[in-house]
Amino acid sequence: MAEAIARYDAADVIEPSSAGLIPLGYIAEQTKDTLLQNGYSPNGLTSNALTREAADAADIIINMTGTPIEDTFWDHDKVEDWIVQDPYGDTPETYQRVFEGIRRRVNQLALGLRESRQNKTATR
Repeated sequence: MAEAIARYDAADVIEPSSAGLIPLGYIAEQTKDTLLQNGYSPNGLTSNALTREAADAADIIINMTGTPIEDTFWDHDKVEDWIVQDPYGDTPETYQRVFEGIRRRVNQLALGLRESRQNKTATR
């Protein structure tokens, strides 16, 4: 969900790419339905495993696994933990609640990135 939201709401400051520690191998139908019901396209979303190369290439890694970063990620300095319930197999209402929480966090992140970019431009 986060990738689809970031593509639409924050494309000016985020180039999103989603990967998991234990990916399903497909996007859950309820995830697609929730995105569509909220005006976001699930097209192009994939279920990929996080690789060392992808982690190294990222500027920021959002950890939504609930797993401590020390146990999972190579470069702890670029990891931001978000506590997000995994809605898989739960009710549509749970998916909606999780969607709203992720959308709020993505938009907060984007706002911070925009402000940082603006401050860098202002000091030049």
